Amino acid sequence: MNMTASKTRFHFVVLLALVGTLSGHGVAHAQSSATPAQPDPASRYSLPWQLRPVTIGSAARLDGVLAAFNDANGNLDIAVTSGLSVSYQITREIAPMLRLGFVRNNAPGAALDGSSFANPLLGASYGRSSGPFKLALFGATTIPIGTGGGDAPDAKAARANLAAMTARPADDAMFAVNYLTPMVGGDFAYVSHGFTAQVEATLQELIRVRGGKSASALDQFRTNAALGLHLGYFIGAHFSVGSDLRYQRWLSRPTTLNRVTGAQVPLSDRDKDAVTLAAGLRLHFGFGKQTSVHPGVSVMRGFDGRAFAAPLVTAQTTAVQFDIPVVF
Repeated sequence: MNMTASKTRFHFVVLLALVGTLSGHGVAHAQSSATPAQPDPASRYSLPWQLRPVTIGSAARLDGVLAAFNDANGNLDIAVTSGLSVSYQITREIAPMLRLGFVRNNAPGAALDGSSFANPLLGASYGRSSGPFKLALFGATTIPIGTGGGDAPDAKAARANLAAMTARPADDAMFAVNYLTPMVGGDFAYVSHGFTAQVEATLQELIRVRGGKSASALDQFRTNAALGLHLGYFIGAHFSVGSDLRYQRWLSRPTTLNRVTGAQVPLSDRDKDAVTLAAGLRLHFGFGKQTSVHPGVSVMRGFDGRAFAAPLVTAQTTAVQFDIPVVF
């Protein structure tokens, strides 16, 4: 238990170091700039925690999640997942993007600890605006090269991928490393006088392209859909509060492994749905005429069928997220 706690503190310190490095770079840039950016108060947009941004632009986003949950045997599992997203605006309406992910899992017992790189996510967004209304369409696919997959997967990396799906459900397709996952989605937002209301819908089709001979080879195809809602509000020019509600459901009935017998069985009705609620605070700073930084921290909670009556640590996640988007 002491070893697990020590490793958790180590990964937490590494995450904070990354945050400090990026923030320090922003401060140095600010000192060399004489004119800070001041966005129009009527168009201040509250960035979501679990949803995609509805704006089109060139940006880099570093985020990390420290999550705790119970594993399949009811033991405490702690996972630290990190993500890096970059986008580049090539026209007023179009911005290609790339997202990378990594997980380090502190499982019960040091022998089960592991880490894994996720499948990269490559795609593009198309956006249009009309007054306070913003529409963004999204298309992407994962590239099935992540670790912990194939016919003879590394057991520790494979377990880390499963932990990442629980810790970070919004990115679960990236950690399904045996699957090529094309996805499409759309976001619609109302942004006016510091208030943001955004809705999102996403459809994913998981297609297994490797690992067909492994013991855990399950479905050839899986279909997943998600809906999201974000509400945010600016308090002054440099501070905002925001909350997300995200609902995810398997439209197909995936096969899973029985924890006792190891036999392949259909996923239970209770496990077909996942609901997560995130709420947090964000700061907003402008550097120069075009660059802005929006660091924030949020708390995310997963709910099962017992909703708010569930214990703090369940099979779903309780997590803290650190998020640093930089817009150029």
